[in-house]
Amino acid sequence: MLETDRLRIRRLTAADADFLLELLNDPDFLRQIGDRGVRRYEQAIRYVIDGPDAMFERHGVGLMAVVEKASGASVGICGLLRRAELEGFDLGFAFLAAARGRGYATEASRRVLDDAISRLDLGPSVLAITAPGNDASARVLSKLGFVARGRRSLHDEGEEIELYALELPSGSVP
Repeated sequence: MLETDRLRIRRLTAADADFLLELLNDPDFLRQIGDRGVRRYEQAIRYVIDGPDAMFERHGVGLMAVVEKASGASVGICGLLRRAELEGFDLGFAFLAAARGRGYATEASRRVLDDAISRLDLGPSVLAITAPGNDASARVLSKLGFVARGRRSLHDEGEEIELYALELPSGSVP
């Protein structure tokens, strides 16, 4: 588990299924990130097993639950991913509407990045992607030091994304 002053960041579990149903079906999530096809409780559990759990097993990173310390409520997800379509690890985050605009994405992302940089060889940079026009996520990435690298297609279907990169100092891993 990772912590900040206001947040706990921990692995997702089957107990997060209700929270994930809410987040993954949020209209902004669907518009900005995409439809993950998770509509039922069992599908949310399968999402954890096939997604974050499998990613942790293969790469030592994955999406994690972001929990507000004060309330104990799950407010978002944040973590590093390793996608075949990208040349390196990429940072991902999403938050429930009530948690947006409170600095949680920046706070959680900074902690996740610090942890990963300290224990993994991430290469020369960490990437991030957003949907074109996702200004809120672009602002978070800018605060973290990411620089826009332009648009590109992520999949064969031609889905365009904005690509960002955070250059890592050499010697930043143990």
